[in-house]
Amino acid sequence: MQIKELKNAKPVKEEDTKVLGQTVEAIIERVRKEGDSALSSYSRTFDDYEGLIRVGDAEMAAAEKELPDDIIQGLDYAIKQVTAFARMQRAQIKEFDNELAPGIHMGHRLVPVESCAAYVPAGRYPCLTSAVMSLAPAKVAGVKRVVACSSPGTEKRINPAILYTMVALGADEIYCLGGAQAIAAMAYGTETIQPVDLIVGPGNQYVMEAKRQVFGKVGIDFLAGPSECMIIADETGRADYIAADLLAQCEHDPQARGALVTTSESLGEDVRSEIERQLADLKTEAVARPSWEDKGIILVVPTLEEAATYANEYAPEHLEVHTKDPKALLPMLTSYGSLFLGETAAEVFADKVAGTNHILPTQRAARYTGGLWVGNFLKVITHQWVDEQGVKELAPYSVRQSEFEGMDAHRRAALIRLTNKL
Repeated sequence: MQIKELKNAKPVKEEDTKVLGQTVEAIIERVRKEGDSALSSYSRTFDDYEGLIRVGDAEMAAAEKELPDDIIQGLDYAIKQVTAFARMQRAQIKEFDNELAPGIHMGHRLVPVESCAAYVPAGRYPCLTSAVMSLAPAKVAGVKRVVACSSPGTEKRINPAILYTMVALGADEIYCLGGAQAIAAMAYGTETIQPVDLIVGPGNQYVMEAKRQVFGKVGIDFLAGPSECMIIADETGRADYIAADLLAQCEHDPQARGALVTTSESLGEDVRSEIERQLADLKTEAVARPSWEDKGIILVVPTLEEAATYANEYAPEHLEVHTKDPKALLPMLTSYGSLFLGETAAEVFADKVAGTNHILPTQRAARYTGGLWVGNFLKVITHQWVDEQGVKELAPYSVRQSEFEGMDAHRRAALIRLTNKL
């Protein structure tokens, strides 16, 4: 593939990754050994927080009273939209019990996980609808125990808008706790927190590394963070729209990634200039600028087909298409967290209120998974039952295969059902 680089990202140093892993491993191990004591220590160290870990009923009740009506209306709208979309998704998954062959009946059931924890990031910004995205599908799935946690902000408590959404969606337990230590507590438990079966939600590099390390002890959705946005554009793309959308991702975190893949070199140059123009008066320039300078990408490719091929290999969290006929690319695009077709389908709409989930795979995980959805909270578990006719069908094959493999007990277990003797 012929690619011209107008701008590329700086490589990640291998030693940085190693230090991150070692730091998180030490946090997890201390939480496992010391429980609540370790959580309190980390809360003081990282968040300057000395309050209770579990949020009480009075604080929950007070959250709504602190919020402006328009913020509550927006959060309620997001809850309605995301819940409705999760219900539509749930309706598409069916249980069944069918006769696969004469006498051989098979099926699957959809069983919610018993418990889950939703991690809601609030370190740099209070991500108001992140709680909606993780809690709504869990509730639609029917999870019995739904736990939510978020770090204390500058006010030394969970942001009231985040807390409002947690309460409105019926979280069974809410904890004022963030970082890798929160993930460790949800996975292994402490004196205050009972462990869960599944942890979902985005977070910074420490949270993601912690999720990676506890996977196996508990389930996780996927690794979601730092944020990514790729835009495919032809000569019809608007540089100001593209720059605005890329910077919207860059302001998440200095580690966030924004990328443009275009068939128009002049558009690429215009976007680079437009980003500088918009950065000049951006209130979050201190975050967005290093993100763009260190991680930003502008590439020029000969055709939209090659742009799609590159995007599938990159597998971005968010993928926007700003072309003359954006829907024409849909069949070519296979690896992304969520797709936005056309310049008016701003990624920020889905980030906030549209209804599709904004908790999405990053770091190329979109090659093998989609975003968070109701199915993450459901176990698809199979069953079968076999009558005598089915035994006559299955047993001879099983006997011969077991004998060939040298697995004599397997051979006998099949044979006794066929002949009623060994």
